[in-house]
Amino acid sequence: MAFDAADIRLLKIFASIVEAGGLAPAQSELNISLSTISSHLATLEGRLKLTLAQRGRGGFRLTPEGQSVYDEARRLFGSIDHFDTRMRALKEKMTGTLHLGITDNTISDPLCPLEKVIAKFSDQAPEVTLEVVTRPPHELLREILTGQIQIAIASFPRTALGPEYIPLYDEIQSFYCGKDHPLFSKADDEIDVNVVREHKLVSRTYWGQRDLKIFESVEPRARVSDMEAEARLILSGRFLGYLPDHYAKQFVDQGRIRQIRPDLFRYKAAFQAACEPTERKRGLVSFFIKLLKNELNLKA
Repeated sequence: MAFDAADIRLLKIFASIVEAGGLAPAQSELNISLSTISSHLATLEGRLKLTLAQRGRGGFRLTPEGQSVYDEARRLFGSIDHFDTRMRALKEKMTGTLHLGITDNTISDPLCPLEKVIAKFSDQAPEVTLEVVTRPPHELLREILTGQIQIAIASFPRTALGPEYIPLYDEIQSFYCGKDHPLFSKADDEIDVNVVREHKLVSRTYWGQRDLKIFESVEPRARVSDMEAEARLILSGRFLGYLPDHYAKQFVDQGRIRQIRPDLFRYKAAFQAACEPTERKRGLVSFFIKLLKNELNLKA
């Protein structure tokens, strides 16, 4: 069959249904009635001469053919997005400098594929110069507000008024101790909040004491501005503190640190891209964020 714009629209509706988990949940996303959604799905099935999903009292479930159509549709949308961004780059002849700020030690996080985004950006906007700085989150926000950088990517414990925040992914943080620490050889069932309170804790200056809130009014015995400094203190065997799991993994694999009570102390740090709303509408910033969201399979 020859595809046209109407078929692509039907495929997008179908993808929204799949990602929402059914016809009814997709209503708020598509902002159309349930009967209209059902009609569009039936039309697509007629066009393809395939049954894409089972729906009824048993709930919504893709058929094997439906799963294949969804997978191919996602690839098609990616190709369309690539074509769109490439044509925009050619049309606008993007030049100048993009100022990007990131927080430290995200390179080991598989959920943060910035190098792939940078590669695509560089390929599709070859005349643009990239200036990249690494700062703690609060400094990144300050530089967004002062116009020194255009995009900041981090987990922001304190959000400032003004910038727009685009959700990206969650980073898992766990509580760690070094092999020379007294708690290293203790079983988790011997460790609780009160036991931990008796030991020296590390806090991050940009986080205030939010990650130590569970320990109530305990004063940290060390403060750091980045993950490497915190890791060094934990590795010393004298301090306890939080690290991102992806960053800590290298030391865990070496037997140099271990998690303590992940059931009690683990939490998620939400990563976002921050930029000024006016900057978001400009070519370079808009282009980079679109590539970033595409790479993370986020909705445009």
